[in-house]
Amino acid sequence: MATYKEIFGTNIEVLASDPANPVEGQVWYNSTDNVVKGQGVTTAGAWATGGSLNTARQVLGGAGTQTAALATGGGTPVSTAVTESYDGTSWTEVNDLNSAREQLAVAGTQTSALAIGGDTGGVTAITESWNGTCFSEVNDLNTARRLLGGVGADNTSALAFGGYTVPPAPTGGKAETESWNGTCWSEVNDLNTVRGLLGGSGTQTSALGFGGQPPITGATESWNGTSWTEVNDLNTARIYLAGAGLDNTSALAFGGSTPAKTGATETWNGTSWTEDTDLSTARDQLAGAGTQASALAFGGNTTAVTAATEEWTGAGAPLTVTFTDS
Repeated sequence: MATYKEIFGTNIEVLASDPANPVEGQVWYNSTDNVVKGQGVTTAGAWATGGSLNTARQVLGGAGTQTAALATGGGTPVSTAVTESYDGTSWTEVNDLNSAREQLAVAGTQTSALAIGGDTGGVTAITESWNGTCFSEVNDLNTARRLLGGVGADNTSALAFGGYTVPPAPTGGKAETESWNGTCWSEVNDLNTVRGLLGGSGTQTSALGFGGQPPITGATESWNGTSWTEVNDLNTARIYLAGAGLDNTSALAFGGSTPAKTGATETWNGTSWTEDTDLSTARDQLAGAGTQASALAFGGNTTAVTAATEEWTGAGAPLTVTFTDS
């Protein structure tokens, strides 16, 4: 049998501790632990527990990244204006929305976001712009609605789509899509399927809308900056789900209800959805932030309103393996 050196042309490196930045395929002997280790990558994504919100809530809005996220509004179950910021470890309360509401959409980043529509005790068109410190009321949506989708890069560039115009039952479904230019909303081409309670990800010019009802659907539509195109469905049709992703070629869908609460997580590669590792706790009415590779799920309803946060690391993340003789 050939030795490691004969195969690779070098001996296994002997180190007192693991290297700080090992590369994929690197192998070493840890003389402190008396084991051989190697560096690979994960083959599936995984959820891990993050810091809990200070205020447990459902049907809230979220934006930003895994290490710099924003959570605002929602129901406790009473509508709230509370806003919190996440630093990758814990949530900190910051300045509230001007109008307490739930069932809203939020687009943008932790320092530059829009809070769009929702329910203040009635369906609203209110839009508020976040500058990293406080919210300011800006021009309303053309069509008041709740339980809508919202995506965008910041508070100058966003897209709002779908939703409902009539509370409390999911009636008055809308296909309307509106585009925000930093000053006002303009109506653009509609979704192909009328629906609310849907998830979304991406930007004003490259987005996905997925899931929703009526009826409960896995339908997915891709936005190219001009129009929506029907693409492949989610594997698990659901409502009250959350999403994360940079554009219409790379996204993550997680949680929701079928109508039973689910932790189902799916990744989008620009063509189709693939089932991946479920949330640790099945829930719906949650919010999401981040990308397909690094996302955040927070709030929602498990068997009750929750403050729980989970952090997602996608497949392909660095993984140190300890070799054994078994």
